[in-house]
Amino acid sequence: MTGRFPLPERAVALLACPVCGADLSTTPDGLRCAAGHAFDRARQGHVTLLPPGHRPPSGDTAAQVADRVAFLDAGTYAGITAALTTAVLADGPPETLLDLGGGTGHHLAAVLDHLPEAAGVVLDSSPYAARRAARAHPRALAVVADTWARLPVRDGVVDRALVVFAPRNGPETARVLRSDGRLVVVTPAADHLAELVGPLGLLRVDPDKGARTASSLEPHLRRIAAAEHREHLALDHAALRTLVGMGPHARHLAADELAERIATLAAPVRVSVAVDVTTWTPVS
Repeated sequence: MTGRFPLPERAVALLACPVCGADLSTTPDGLRCAAGHAFDRARQGHVTLLPPGHRPPSGDTAAQVADRVAFLDAGTYAGITAALTTAVLADGPPETLLDLGGGTGHHLAAVLDHLPEAAGVVLDSSPYAARRAARAHPRALAVVADTWARLPVRDGVVDRALVVFAPRNGPETARVLRSDGRLVVVTPAADHLAELVGPLGLLRVDPDKGARTASSLEPHLRRIAAAEHREHLALDHAALRTLVGMGPHARHLAADELAERIATLAAPVRVSVAVDVTTWTPVS
């Protein structure tokens, strides 16, 4: 336990056993339910909550996570984090938060800094991301889980769920939210990073992204608010490399090819940040 945050009890209280669905409680080694299903806490601080034999979808690699940490810790996406925080706090301060596909826990930690009484859970399929998330905030608990399957979370206990550039599981999100809870979703708009698509060969944002977001959440949730965040960044070559390396583009570009393409751009490079922030609530 040396050097690790104690497991936050209010975050643990949100969780359910992935085997039988019972409540979980802390033990010296991790978590256990009343039926005796036990889940050890890794030495890095996170807990894996998967049914026996279940493998989650492949998550971010160690290299992607390292790039994500470097890019986000530099404050480059602080504007996105601020827009997320504004939406989360719009209906009053929540006490419990669930970050779905939350990666390193960067965004959740920033939101928790504005909520001294709140606790949160980060769910992500990448053990590399969970290792980082376990150290993101003393009131946050990092869990390796499959966010496409049944979430290891109790029914109706979450005040705010967050999804930032991650997949959305409408039925399960609606199940774990309180009846007056909110889901805040951040998705890239069509012009997000548009200046880099051609020169670096990045994947284009689907122009129907908004419609696909709605179809993944309805009819379980309904949209109650929407906002946009737009800004321009001036990025040097190192920042461009980590930006590309932390996302899905990294799976489609060889490192040497990416370096060659970045070298052709005059620094600093002007880059558009364009995201949509939508807020949803369970359908009663």
